[in-house]
Amino acid sequence: MVVVGGGITGLAAAWFLRQADDAPDVVVLEAGPLVGSKLQTGDLAGHAVESGAESMLARRREAVDLAVAVGLEEAIEAPVTSAARVLVDGELRDFPSGTVLGVPGDLQSLRASRVLTRRGLARVAAERALPQPARTDDIAVGRLVTQRLGREVTDRLVEPMLGGVYAGRAAELSLEATMPALAEARRSGERLTVAARRLRTTGGGTADGSAPFVGIAGGLAQLPQRLAAGSAEVRTRMTVRALRRLADGSWQVTAGPVPRPETIDADAVVLAVPATPAARLLRDHAPVAAGLLDTVEYASVALVTLGYRTVDVPAGALRGSGHLVPPREGRVIKAATYSSRKWAWVGRQVGDLTVVRMSVGRYGEEADLQRDDADLVRLASEDAADVLGLHARPAAGAVFRWGGSLPQYRPGHVARVRRMRATLADVPGVVLAGAAVDGVGIPACIASARAAADEVLQVLQADATMGA
Repeated sequence: MVVVGGGITGLAAAWFLRQADDAPDVVVLEAGPLVGSKLQTGDLAGHAVESGAESMLARRREAVDLAVAVGLEEAIEAPVTSAARVLVDGELRDFPSGTVLGVPGDLQSLRASRVLTRRGLARVAAERALPQPARTDDIAVGRLVTQRLGREVTDRLVEPMLGGVYAGRAAELSLEATMPALAEARRSGERLTVAARRLRTTGGGTADGSAPFVGIAGGLAQLPQRLAAGSAEVRTRMTVRALRRLADGSWQVTAGPVPRPETIDADAVVLAVPATPAARLLRDHAPVAAGLLDTVEYASVALVTLGYRTVDVPAGALRGSGHLVPPREGRVIKAATYSSRKWAWVGRQVGDLTVVRMSVGRYGEEADLQRDDADLVRLASEDAADVLGLHARPAAGAVFRWGGSLPQYRPGHVARVRRMRATLADVPGVVLAGAAVDGVGIPACIASARAAADEVLQVLQADATMGA
């Protein structure tokens, strides 16, 4: 049994396979030097900081439950605060509570935030007078929100949220893939504001009312590391170059450096890699699925982490957990997290530094990412001075780059994934999983991994029954 890809999806799939009765032998093949993909810990002046993802959704239990299962329960940590701000006309204002990816459900909080103009607020209130036909077709998030709630909600609330999560644009991202709960509400004819209010009331936090997001003290990289240590044989620097189906229905995987390739026999293969390498491996076996994977585009981002001497940080400058920046503001920085204020574990271990992490890069804005590290640190510190009043020179800076890391789900993505998987029915023993098809969040990747493991176990059980 071979899992291609040593990110959180591939490692979770291997772990789930190894927990089964009559667990198969599993080999995980990772092209890079490290496991974990975007779950990595970086260095800032000798201190550990998150260099990729920093939190995992808690109201979906997949990630938290898996962390507990591998012994990380004591390290799970809620943020000190989850309150955020948004930049509007050059001024930071409180991001309204009660939203679902920026779609407002609490109109009182929306008014108090001063994020929208009076005209924008009136446009939101007018939704209750609009007809709400039940619709089953997919649509771009921005198109729907603008139709129902007005341009200001799209530009000032939804756009920066989607930019932070997907590094994408509201006008191009699928409602069904990025906001499935709101897509379901649309199918039933429910108004957006009513649906957002209902979803926040019933699912805004965890079952005990605690924070909707959590981290792991010491870094999220511990989760894939624990999975790798306890689940399977994991081999890094092993690019998978080809799949060959053998006469008996099993598979031969060719991997490793071109001058010295290795072949590994496998009863089944899980492809837990981005769309492009998955398409390459499927081209000869499932050309339709490969062609559909080729349509998935990716955005690149860079994370610029700055460390300021705490004595140089003005009182009140870093209020809340961070801020978002809508594209309409015309800035290179699209978001900032006040890491040492948001996460107690970061604050504990950076000593007299205050850590601010800034994000650069949206889909279609690759030019900003061509700057060298020193230039990005300079731009980030200038932005921090202008927006946050941090005029002191940073004591430390680090840049972490993630090229082609975030898939862009165009309208119709979910239907295309269904078609991919339908065509793979003719290729038994090969299973797709991961962010390319099932969502970018850690819980979504783990859910995809579990489904892939279940499918593989069914295939192996069927093969065993036929051979009995």
